[in-house]
Amino acid sequence: MSGSSMDGLDIAYCSIEETGGKWSFVIHQAECIEFDEHWKNTLRQVNSYTAIELLRAHTSFGHWMGAAINLFIERNQLQHKVHLIASHGHTVFHDPQHHMTFQIGDGAAIAAITKLPVVSDLRNMDMALGGQGAPIVPIGEKLFWNEYPYFLNIGGICNITIAHGTQQLGFDVCPANRVLNLLAGELGNEFDQFGEAAASGHLNRTLLDELNRLDYYQQANPKSLSNEYGVDVVFALIQRFDIPVQDKLHTMCVHIAQQIGIALTPYIQSTASTMLITGGGAFNSFLIQTIQNELELLQVDVVIPDAELVSYKEALVMALIGVLRWREEENVLSSVTGAARNSVGGALWMGQE
Repeated sequence: MSGSSMDGLDIAYCSIEETGGKWSFVIHQAECIEFDEHWKNTLRQVNSYTAIELLRAHTSFGHWMGAAINLFIERNQLQHKVHLIASHGHTVFHDPQHHMTFQIGDGAAIAAITKLPVVSDLRNMDMALGGQGAPIVPIGEKLFWNEYPYFLNIGGICNITIAHGTQQLGFDVCPANRVLNLLAGELGNEFDQFGEAAASGHLNRTLLDELNRLDYYQQANPKSLSNEYGVDVVFALIQRFDIPVQDKLHTMCVHIAQQIGIALTPYIQSTASTMLITGGGAFNSFLIQTIQNELELLQVDVVIPDAELVSYKEALVMALIGVLRWREEENVLSSVTGAARNSVGGALWMGQE
């Protein structure tokens, strides 16, 4: 899994079991392989490539991913233990209006390099059926963590899942780490550790009001965001304000928290409940406290799991989606994406005969 915050390639070696309709998992080993400067620059610029340059990057990234997986297998002595690779790749284009999404990281290349079966292109079937192709993680939340009514993932984009009766609902709430990390970069940091810079800043009410008025927040769900929205719209809006970076970070955190509260309000239960929060943003103490303050009014308590699950939940769920594809079982929920029906998503590439 490579998320929109571009931290690196998350690899998780998991055991997944289904017994009598109940699913369980163990994450045995996991790590994030940081992108070198070549891949950081490529992933930042690839959406402006020509068609032939894009396809070359797609193939090259797949070969790089395959080599990274082989090294992971060797380091952890997993030879002959891995049955299946599920690869999300890295999203370059996401355009639900035209039924199109594209993640670079050629599944065939990964299969050829690793000599293992690979499931890739996980979102395409849902989008062909008229869905948003996102979020796709709610299938994992339904099967692995059904004790929680609400889920929040704070990555490059912040998305929410709601257990609504017998259905899962979910949608992208707003840009998050993609914007926060760009702002932290102006202070010479890759990210705002623990939200310390944001905590030292002050709220700019005018900026907050402009952020909250953006058109996306007026749309009904299901809905999803592209990576470019955070950069081209939200970050660009923030940069029009001549205020300290700390104030921009502080205001963006308040904006994220308020949008989460607004998104959750129509689905609030009559009794106190909990929300499981994962993703890199869960390590941002100031952001989490700001979200908790907002959700207290809704009687929702924030739960942060162990650091491994915070970091690798999405990679784990991609593995589950791959297992479901292998079993030819539904792995993307139309109640979340708005597609014509649930689907069995993913292209299967056989690494050996």
